[in-house]
Amino acid sequence: MDLDDIEITTLRGEPTTFGALTGGRVALVVNVASRCGLAPQYEQLEELQRTYGDRGFTVLGVPSNQFLQELGSSDAIAEYCSATWGVTFPMTEKVKVNGRGAHPLYRALTQVPDAGGKAGRVQWNFEKFLVHPDGSVRRFRPRTTPDAPEVVEAIEEYLGAGTRDA
Repeated sequence: MDLDDIEITTLRGEPTTFGALTGGRVALVVNVASRCGLAPQYEQLEELQRTYGDRGFTVLGVPSNQFLQELGSSDAIAEYCSATWGVTFPMTEKVKVNGRGAHPLYRALTQVPDAGGKAGRVQWNFEKFLVHPDGSVRRFRPRTTPDAPEVVEAIEEYLGAGTRDA
């Protein structure tokens, strides 16, 4: 799946592409929402960014108000994420993740099945898609925390950690 050329706009309003924004890194793409009960996952996402960022990994936060739990403006989202969770990873503008108006990135990502074999609509905020630069993708549902063993193992595998000798 070639996602690199998909146009996307940063939270600061700068047009770019998925490939330019992720810089050829392994990326954990997460639809986020500031007022969601799962928002504490921001802390775990930031920890992943700090742990693996210098090894070719990035979290990409994708704000969405699809479930009516995101703040109104990009400035408010940026302030909340920075002040509340210390977020340093890149974020996009607010987009739709489901339906006819879904962003092209999510139209592509939602074709990927989860561990149970189910593809399709994003279930809720904080659904995660781990994207390898070669285009392979793994999907984790919202209640799977960013620091869950299956997510960390997949990140390490995608970064090549699983191929090193202990």
